[in-house]
Amino acid sequence: MSSPADLIKAVRSGHLVEVLAALEAGATAELNDGQGVPGLPLGIACFMGFPDIVRELVKRGAKVNIADNREPVSPLSMAIRGGKTEVVRLLVELGAEVPEGMVTGLSEAELTAAKGVATTRKAPPAHPFHGDMQVIEEIIMPRAFGTDTTVLEADVMRSIREAEEQKKPR
Repeated sequence: MSSPADLIKAVRSGHLVEVLAALEAGATAELNDGQGVPGLPLGIACFMGFPDIVRELVKRGAKVNIADNREPVSPLSMAIRGGKTEVVRLLVELGAEVPEGMVTGLSEAELTAAKGVATTRKAPPAHPFHGDMQVIEEIIMPRAFGTDTTVLEADVMRSIREAEEQKKPR
């Protein structure tokens, strides 16, 4: 059985192999900090900027959202305070809710794209034979160099905004 200290030490060192070993030995991904707030390992990984560890902890049950993601102990706030925009993007892709007006360090386009990834991860498979696999449409465009993609980008941004509007309670 792995102790909580083993997992914390592994997360702080940034060694994914050690984190995996601690988790396999029985450490839980949702350890409480000294004040009883859950999510200490994920918070440390977010603050220090270890996206591979963040992904693994979330996969093992760590929660990307708390009641108010503006709180300084939320994974999102920890990544922002640490200046780790790559981790901020990953958290949003994994479903972290960004409070209105929160400065994330990401551009509006990056934030919208990350929310789009989160939306597609939550969507059910389009075809019953695909199971848990994400369906990705492949578009092959030989000789498309120099094609103006502004219209395509605008269409994607519009569809993401519409999906966000549908999620809001009325």
